[in-house]
Amino acid sequence: MQQPGRKAPLPQPSQPRGDTVIWSAVLAASRIARSGLLPRQASAFAADAVKGLRVVERDSPDALLVWCPSDGWAAAPGCKAEIRDLLDLYLPVLPKESHATLTVGHLGQSLDGYIATSRGDSCFVTGPENILHLHRMRALCDAVLVGAQTVAADNPRLTTRLVPGDSPVRVVLDPSRRLGVDRCVFDDGAAPTLVICEDGLTGSGRHGQADVIGTPVLDGRLELRTLLAQLHWRGLRRVFIEGGGIAVSAFLRAGLLDRLQVTVAPLLIGEGRRGVTLPATASLGDCLRPPCRIFRMGEDILFDCEPGRTRRGGEAGCEAPITRVL
Repeated sequence: MQQPGRKAPLPQPSQPRGDTVIWSAVLAASRIARSGLLPRQASAFAADAVKGLRVVERDSPDALLVWCPSDGWAAAPGCKAEIRDLLDLYLPVLPKESHATLTVGHLGQSLDGYIATSRGDSCFVTGPENILHLHRMRALCDAVLVGAQTVAADNPRLTTRLVPGDSPVRVVLDPSRRLGVDRCVFDDGAAPTLVICEDGLTGSGRHGQADVIGTPVLDGRLELRTLLAQLHWRGLRRVFIEGGGIAVSAFLRAGLLDRLQVTVAPLLIGEGRRGVTLPATASLGDCLRPPCRIFRMGEDILFDCEPGRTRRGGEAGCEAPITRVL
């Protein structure tokens, strides 16, 4: 467990997937989508070292991305396999229209399903490629959200310092306001920060350098649907829930996750803090089987799932599709 104010050095990926030009093209596509300046007709784009993207003919050999109003962004048919891997992972995160909302949860866990040791040590369960992925996801979203336990244990910064791209607004769920102001997110000034607490505990409306927002509580828990509406009202339409297991599981139980990303590392912890926790299910046929895609990240494997399209495993002919992108 990290002590307040002390940070473990970030592991550096040995060979980042995709070069800077390709990532800049993804960022440019994200900016276009979020600005409301999307083309009204199908278009093709090539990577540009200065602007990120430039319009080209749809059959151009330089085409990297294609845009279709009905389907959104996709990799151009002629993309090389190593480039397509990166594009296939991140293009589905981009909005099809400027006011579209998206909520993505992510957890990094061991083979035996733990995100930290019993003492809270989680730096780092997954490898450097997945850490890089977290920074990219932050850059593509308006807000990165974590629970109080994650801030208490890891003292994260939640910025995009490993990749080009703006840092998102940092959102910390702290219903009882138990966290001190000495945590990085409250005093480093690296990005705007919001603290979400129970209505009636907002006090002066400030927590260090962070703004405090009150949210209704239902059955002893923050009302997450109202919370998302509050964030959307502030223009934070694309929310990345980076942890921990309590926060991601709460949004999953409430049916509020559009995508769930679980990265599994070749590590056995033995006993510790669980990742996804859901109410017990008596029959495997009643378990959720979301369609998912599988990506290799160094030694880790990322499962990119769509819980909203989940089918019950016991229904005839309703096997959830799995796409392997390895």
